[in-house]
Amino acid sequence: MPTLPAEFTTEYLQYDEFAEACNMEDVVAFGTVFLSIVYSLVFAFGLVGNLLVVFALRNSQKPKSITDIYLLNLALSDLLFVATLPFWTHYVISEQGFHNAMCKLTATFFFIGFFGGIFFITTISIDRYLAIVLAASSMNNRTVQHGVTISLGIWAAAILVAAPQFMFTKSKENECLGDYPEVLQDIWPVLRNVETNVLGFLLPLLIMSYCYFKIMRTLFSCKNHKKARAIKLIFLVVIVFFLFWTPYNIMIFLETLNLYNFFPNCDMKRDLKRALSVTETIAFIHCCLNPLIYAFAGEKFRRYLYHLYRKFLAVLCCRPVHASFSQSESQTSKRESILSSNFTHYTSDGDASIFL
Repeated sequence: MPTLPAEFTTEYLQYDEFAEACNMEDVVAFGTVFLSIVYSLVFAFGLVGNLLVVFALRNSQKPKSITDIYLLNLALSDLLFVATLPFWTHYVISEQGFHNAMCKLTATFFFIGFFGGIFFITTISIDRYLAIVLAASSMNNRTVQHGVTISLGIWAAAILVAAPQFMFTKSKENECLGDYPEVLQDIWPVLRNVETNVLGFLLPLLIMSYCYFKIMRTLFSCKNHKKARAIKLIFLVVIVFFLFWTPYNIMIFLETLNLYNFFPNCDMKRDLKRALSVTETIAFIHCCLNPLIYAFAGEKFRRYLYHLYRKFLAVLCCRPVHASFSQSESQTSKRESILSSNFTHYTSDGDASIFL
């Protein structure tokens, strides 16, 4: 979540228990430059990548599967998330802050997109577990209708879990931050951080690790020429999620300790704030990687990108797009159907383009 409203818009001078001034001006200046640059880059790449996923799924000629439904909703979650970053960037560099309505709306979309993305990543892991490990028993349950129903439930869960993060957010003296009732001022920030650590990281990581461990055991027992590639993708999913989100969640935990004055030293507080900003932006980059990991690893998405590339060259060179591409795409689809026949023994939807 953006540390900005709570971290970089408060007083430049904070005081420890010995009443020594802790100057935060350089930390604020670092955050202003660093966050505005990274937020802009994450917005640009996240917007393009996830829009390509949405367009590819929408324009695909193949029948939609439950995996496609989850991938579409993951892309929509990431789009909702990155759509708020230009507003946070403006908030960083502007001295005027947000109006109250804009502050509340931006925080609401941000946290719903954040938790929605994490929950759909976890759901894709569970779906792959059902499709590969429990293929026979889950065949009748993994339908598009079930995918739509589950996706609506996940959006509802994301809104419910995100509510404690934004329900008290408001604009106050040009600052967009949590304005808690007096009775909740001590406990609510702690509950927010614990919720982020548990529901936004630890629980999804445990579920993903269990599902992919079982998937790997199943894949090792089957004879399929695409097994090695599938296992590599599984490692990629878990490792990337762990590497990008672990540092940020560690800093969130340390920030929780800081709320109880575990770090009375001024230098430690400054380092904590700076590290929280850096790890936060690293975690946000993960939404740019989701299209690469979950979507573009599939053949149909790469064909869609190739089709866009050919159309772009045709427009650039003032030439029509040759119809031969459609024929070659059809031939490729048929060839994939033959090659994936062995794999469908382990997947109830026959989706061999995405192994996750």
